[in-house]
Amino acid sequence: MATAETESERRRVIVRNMLSKEECEELELIHKSCSTVGYRPNVFSTTLSHLIATNSSHFIVPFVPIRERLKEKVEEFFGCEFELVIEFTGLISWARGASIGWHCDDNRPYLKQRHFTAVCYLNSYGKDFQGGLFRFQDGEPKTFAPSAGDVAMYTADSRNVHSVDEVTHGERLTLTLWFSRDSSHDEDAKLISILSQKLLHRSDKVPQLCLPLPASSNMYWFSPNQASPDELGCNICWARMNVLGYDIYYSQNTSSALDCSELLLEPLQLARGDNLFHQPFANILHALQVVQFFHWKASEFPTSKFETEASKVLHLSQSQKENISNLKSVFVKNNQLAETVFRPVIINEKEQQSFSWANFSAAVTAWEDYIRKLHKQLLNSLPHWRTHQSIFSCPLDESLEGT
Repeated sequence: MATAETESERRRVIVRNMLSKEECEELELIHKSCSTVGYRPNVFSTTLSHLIATNSSHFIVPFVPIRERLKEKVEEFFGCEFELVIEFTGLISWARGASIGWHCDDNRPYLKQRHFTAVCYLNSYGKDFQGGLFRFQDGEPKTFAPSAGDVAMYTADSRNVHSVDEVTHGERLTLTLWFSRDSSHDEDAKLISILSQKLLHRSDKVPQLCLPLPASSNMYWFSPNQASPDELGCNICWARMNVLGYDIYYSQNTSSALDCSELLLEPLQLARGDNLFHQPFANILHALQVVQFFHWKASEFPTSKFETEASKVLHLSQSQKENISNLKSVFVKNNQLAETVFRPVIINEKEQQSFSWANFSAAVTAWEDYIRKLHKQLLNSLPHWRTHQSIFSCPLDESLEGT
């Protein structure tokens, strides 16, 4: 931090290890469970409003303390305590081929209200992705090789013209926040209004299991050629599961399905190798969330405690294998694309080799407990948020303990 500068002269700062490893991994889980095709080629995004729209409002909870810390840090460094509102919060990943040329955040009329930006890295350069370095045109620091937990904060004006190098391998994942002094652009008020419409009609306070609801299929369809997206693309939900070794199986006849939009809402089962997991999932997002949760928490599920669950795995018949193979032509037009875009730079071979359906079965139960806990916190917090028209950390209502 350049202490010799006055507050009015400060234009950027890099804060190392501001987010913990656990916080980074939880946000990565949310993004890889819920993301859609983003605003530019080879970019994927998860916004808070999208989480609400897909019945995953509870995933807002992990963002809350992080947003608070980032806002306080930005206000402290730039000398504008209690002046800012959060205009936008989003998880953004840049996959192979993504880049952006020199620009500044306020060079478009509709962005004039933006005053500061914080970019939080959730994974590490050289380990999780290659390329994708963030560069400033002048001033110091010009760039840096980020590790998970590092944050870059800067003024959103002509003093911080910047670019992002092309990502060459892996997926560069960040949490991005935009800050404004204009309260009419406060994201919190808009989110609270949408949440209220979704949740306050409930007559009980007991958290139910919230199953996600997929959005329209084009929001999950990724193609390197946006002019003709159906020719060489893939469904990103299918792709994220497939690179981890999972296949999708639908028990109903899918031969009449013209495209994946007809299947997104249908119940399905997961297969791996020659085995079919017994438990059905409500839809493709439900399956994806459990898969990503398992790979986040895999080391916490010892096989020995759940040996009886292993007997609930079925052997795939030839017709079931053909069903799975036929589905690939629906969900992916270019298998190599899915591999190159979504496969990690470094694969945990030990985890792949030690995979156990018994462990996975335990993860299904743990995922349900995790979702209920988040939903309970959300129900507890919303009345306070509505009163203050601000999203902030709230103590848990004792009446909800143990529910």
